[in-house]
Amino acid sequence: MNVNAQAHMPNINANQNAKTTGTNFTEKISKGDAAEIREQITQNANDMMLKSTTVQSSLVGKKDDFASQYEGFQSFLKDIGYEGKPLAELSQAEATELVSEDGIFGISQTSERIANFVISGASGDEDRFRAGRAGMIEGFKQAEKMWGGELPEISQKTMQAAIEMVDKAMNAAGFSILDQEA
Repeated sequence: MNVNAQAHMPNINANQNAKTTGTNFTEKISKGDAAEIREQITQNANDMMLKSTTVQSSLVGKKDDFASQYEGFQSFLKDIGYEGKPLAELSQAEATELVSEDGIFGISQTSERIANFVISGASGDEDRFRAGRAGMIEGFKQAEKMWGGELPEISQKTMQAAIEMVDKAMNAAGFSILDQEA
């Protein structure tokens, strides 16, 4: 059994290799299938967070590092609705506008995309919420590792906002935001 939040959120393709599944909620699944679903949700959320924060970071920081990875972002940018000038060709003023409060890569829009990806993928299931939330956090850690340390403030604020949105959705669904196994 495979999970892909794309069924709920067209135009987002965080993991090119993500497998899809139907949404038949009456179907009983095995513990193994449930574990596989949780792992896929975690990986999909991880990919979404990693790519989103890497794009943000590249616009406010290390241009040389970004240029070497630029090709991998092209389909991701298209999938989230960015149709502007190639990022590597942006002037400083143009890049600043994209990460501004109202920009497509600003904190608000980026955190909403990430959180909505996880919320839609969870389909109201507590385990899926937790797996998606864990994937977001892991993706952020991977982005920091790629960056070589702490990400820019915009990426940190984006992560905080995305986690807060997922936590609020979990709470609204009746789930504690505290890990039950802790």
